[in-house]
Amino acid sequence: MANTLDPMDLKQILSLHLDGLSNRKIGTTLGISRNTVNNYMRLFKASDYSYKELLALDNAALEALFPSHTTIDNARYEELMLYFEGVNKARNHPGFTFLYHYQEYVQQAKDPYGYTQFMEHYWRKYAREKGSMKLEHDPGKELFIDFAGKKLHIIDKQTGEVIPVEVFVAILPNSQYTYVEACRSQKREDLINCCKNALQFYRGVPKAIVSDNLKSAVTRASKYEADINRSFKDFARHYNCVINPTRGYAPQDKALVENAVNLAYQRIYYPLREMRFFSLEDLNREIRRLLERYNNLLFRRKEASRLELFQSVEREYLKPLPEMAYELKGYRRAKVQKMGYVYFSPDKSYYSVPYRYIGKETTIHYTGSSVEVYYYHQRIGLHQRNPSKGSYNTNKEHLSSTHKFYSDWSPEFFKKKAAAHGKHVLGCVEKIMAGVDYPEIGYKRAMGVIQLHKSYGTQRLDNACKRALQADAATYQRIKNILKNNLDKTSLFYQDLEEDKSHIPKHDNIRGASAYQ
Repeated sequence: MANTLDPMDLKQILSLHLDGLSNRKIGTTLGISRNTVNNYMRLFKASDYSYKELLALDNAALEALFPSHTTIDNARYEELMLYFEGVNKARNHPGFTFLYHYQEYVQQAKDPYGYTQFMEHYWRKYAREKGSMKLEHDPGKELFIDFAGKKLHIIDKQTGEVIPVEVFVAILPNSQYTYVEACRSQKREDLINCCKNALQFYRGVPKAIVSDNLKSAVTRASKYEADINRSFKDFARHYNCVINPTRGYAPQDKALVENAVNLAYQRIYYPLREMRFFSLEDLNREIRRLLERYNNLLFRRKEASRLELFQSVEREYLKPLPEMAYELKGYRRAKVQKMGYVYFSPDKSYYSVPYRYIGKETTIHYTGSSVEVYYYHQRIGLHQRNPSKGSYNTNKEHLSSTHKFYSDWSPEFFKKKAAAHGKHVLGCVEKIMAGVDYPEIGYKRAMGVIQLHKSYGTQRLDNACKRALQADAATYQRIKNILKNNLDKTSLFYQDLEEDKSHIPKHDNIRGASAYQ
């Protein structure tokens, strides 16, 4: 018998047996293999003494009947104990497994123990930690999520900088089907995106998502009623589930996901330890490959893999995914300006709302593709998001009759209006609009030129524009000065135009104009 015990161990076995404990329970209580307990119980029965008589014997007599050291090779045992010292120091390293160290031990030991004996000797030397109550999990009820404590890394190709990245882990507790993804940070955007990808991976939605009290998920932690941040609540509403943070100071609530994190260290981190990645996409591609292998490993006792348990049991309990994937929402506050627009600061652009809300404070809800404007929880505006800086995005139904006129402004609109007053007016308008980077500025200047016909008439405006084009001075101010000083009527146009330079005082222009009359 390879596993022999000293007299005190034997007396403990006898005492627990007389108390009515089974051999399995005795082994669990004492940290001894059940097979070892079974072997000794057979020896006790085969002896000439009753259990009580054996218990009454002193240690020397009991050791004589059941010698504790005669079958142990002291050199072999000492070699194992020395090896265990290194094993125990490495237990906290990410990816640690006993099987890995056992295989290493077999390669270097002269006469190695079997794996079962290896583990029994280890646990006798280093007692197991106290266990806790096992929690039962209904299929499809919960999805546990957390970020791993240890980070992976990618390398910047340009600078060679090693960039740490977070690792998100999700697990369905009934089947233990696991999802793992690397992301930039634990911020709200990355957390929600990882949760969305996890639900896509599972192709279904649980009744609740159970998170640790992450700052990106929980605004205020509480044992009884945590305050979930608005974006995560909106995410849960979109997928028709609830967010249920774990209780503070209740480690059993998150034991399963923490175990999944430890398994991720073993099955994913460890194989990746000598690999180099230059992007998150490359890293996640390798993680998915290792994750598929991990989810296909057979449980020893259940004789099925995580994937098989998920497919056969848990998947049918998940709710279906919504038709559209969730888009992360951001929020801004904005006052409706006098022209009936709200200023959207992320893109430095403007979006219209009904003009009756001018002067009101609103809340903007935005995603990558849409912008919604709310006033006291009532949506008053919906637009496709336009990433162009400085853009005005208009729904004509929002505008008053005065504002609707301005919404039609375009290069064609002004060319058509200018052409009605002559080809030279059209030429000036085209030149004005071509000379500005921002169209709205050109529109205003073009409208200013066209409106001059109200004061001076179409014919004079066309003549003034002709002279402005000849002098390459097609600007609103120059054309206005030509008309104001009657320079469009004189043949001495070029001389007068020189006197009309912007740096000449206004009274000089008037005096010059009088000389020609």
